[in-house]
Amino acid sequence: MDKAVRLQGKGLFFEPIDIHFARFIEDLSGSGKEVLLACALVSRYTREGHICIDLADFSGTSIVHDEKDLPQRCPDLARWTSCLKRSPVVGMPGEGTPLVLDRDGRLYLRRYWDYEQRLADKLLDSTGRRFPVNRDLLKRGLNRMFLPGGGGDSDWQKIAAITAVFSGLTVVTGGPGTGKTFVVSRILALLMEQSGPLRVALTAPTGKAAQRLQESVLSSAQGLACSDDIRRFLPREASTIHRLLGMVPGSSRSRYWREHPLPVDVVVVDEASMVALPLMSRLVQALGKNARLILLGDKNQLASVEAGYVLGDICDLDRHHAYSPSFRSLMEHFGCEVEAGSGAPGLQDSIIELKKTFRFTPESGIYQLSSAVNEGDSSRCMEILGSGTYPDLSFVEYGTGEDLIDSLRERIVEGYRKYLEASSIQEKFMLFDSFRVLCPLRAGPFGIQGLNSTIEQILLEHGLISKHGTQYHGRPILITANDYGLRLFNGDIGIILADDEEGELGAFFQVAGGRARKVSPVRLPAHETSFAMTVHKSQGSEYDAVVLILPSRDSPVMTRELVYTGITRAKKHLQVWARPEIFSAGISRRIERSSGLNNRLWGKT
Repeated sequence: MDKAVRLQGKGLFFEPIDIHFARFIEDLSGSGKEVLLACALVSRYTREGHICIDLADFSGTSIVHDEKDLPQRCPDLARWTSCLKRSPVVGMPGEGTPLVLDRDGRLYLRRYWDYEQRLADKLLDSTGRRFPVNRDLLKRGLNRMFLPGGGGDSDWQKIAAITAVFSGLTVVTGGPGTGKTFVVSRILALLMEQSGPLRVALTAPTGKAAQRLQESVLSSAQGLACSDDIRRFLPREASTIHRLLGMVPGSSRSRYWREHPLPVDVVVVDEASMVALPLMSRLVQALGKNARLILLGDKNQLASVEAGYVLGDICDLDRHHAYSPSFRSLMEHFGCEVEAGSGAPGLQDSIIELKKTFRFTPESGIYQLSSAVNEGDSSRCMEILGSGTYPDLSFVEYGTGEDLIDSLRERIVEGYRKYLEASSIQEKFMLFDSFRVLCPLRAGPFGIQGLNSTIEQILLEHGLISKHGTQYHGRPILITANDYGLRLFNGDIGIILADDEEGELGAFFQVAGGRARKVSPVRLPAHETSFAMTVHKSQGSEYDAVVLILPSRDSPVMTRELVYTGITRAKKHLQVWARPEIFSAGISRRIERSSGLNNRLWGKT
């Protein structure tokens, strides 16, 4: 089938791969048009980041196309379900067919149903596992590591630590500056006071996020109120999840898996919101029976680029679950108060949300704006942006692309001058991380391709770069494809510099201890200029100052989660370039990904 097929009202286009998959299943099973259509839909939706399709969402939807083998309208739910159940390629869970139809009318590709089911089973098993604890020893440790009488939100870090000592699963969620990584070193020290040296794996989905986790744990370990022996046992290195699992390049196989678990006692995953369902499922399956899992992340951030919305499903976004009476009793033993209902212990007892930010004051413009975005309050957002009263926040309403380019000049030169004029590699990396231009899109004048070209032109005109060809001294690059041989991974940041000794250009990348390693530019995997980055690629990073440029037209990628993520990359100053109607449209749109994970975890039907 060569021509596009469109579902009215769904904003969805089939591509050749979807039709080829449907034809393959049709040839395999001899199934009818109803099954053909469902196969094309589940193929397309999976590529769009969904785990499955809910047949009820499409039942009765009209289709505009000129393909004689496809019906003009999706069947009614009962007929469609009946056709799928009769097909030999569609089965119920456990039947081993290429497609799985669950009892709630969700249709999956087999491997995604497996990922979801195994992840849910492991998380529920972990949350129900309790470890023996010397409570007197723990109480003494808590009193040393957490200030007494803090009260209010500050106690939630302590509650997170208590949870992690007792439970096989702990999820610590919270916005920027709430102390998610700060509390990790305390959790690990308390665990080791209970059990002695433990094998701990610190991991994150990207190299940049892993580096930040490592730096945070090392930094906070220095001030821990614990013995030198405990401090010496704390982990000193973090790795990407792919590297931790020993993923085989170009395949889904890994060194560690269900039958060969990781030789660790504790796994800490930072930036968990970025982890897609397949990778999270592989990680939890590689955990030993008695290993603890600690997930850190901001549930309000963007979902993973690949399939799933794992952290959001785990935290059950926008719903409040009271803790169990037994959890409240446990916390009261250690002097902490939590709200409790009458329900049995469950996943809610493993989820701790840190709400107090230690980075921003309540009067901060960045804090006020991010809070209003999370609430979807567009009127409040525009009031904050237009007030001009927040020292850490400014707003520029632009008209045309020419307006944007002319107005950007001063900000770009100011933001990148010190970085480009710095002499040492270490100073360049530090200064480059102090400022960034972020945007939602890749293509067009308001995407990274157009913006990077614009920024390079501005810097050329001011004599800050001298560009002769693609590579030039001072060019920042973002790796976009993994190269296991070079140990370079998607999301790694490098800088092209002229080597002082040889005078040749080299690509330099930061490694542990503030050092840098050099790679020949001709050996680099796929990469792109990164003066401007997409908000997606900026996840796991933070910058002193951010310029967030939203497109001049509305786009489906503009969501509340994307705007929130872009805003919260800034630590000290944020400048938003947008049209008010586009900003408001973005925060009114939520990420929606079809999945059964939330239902499995929370017992919904």
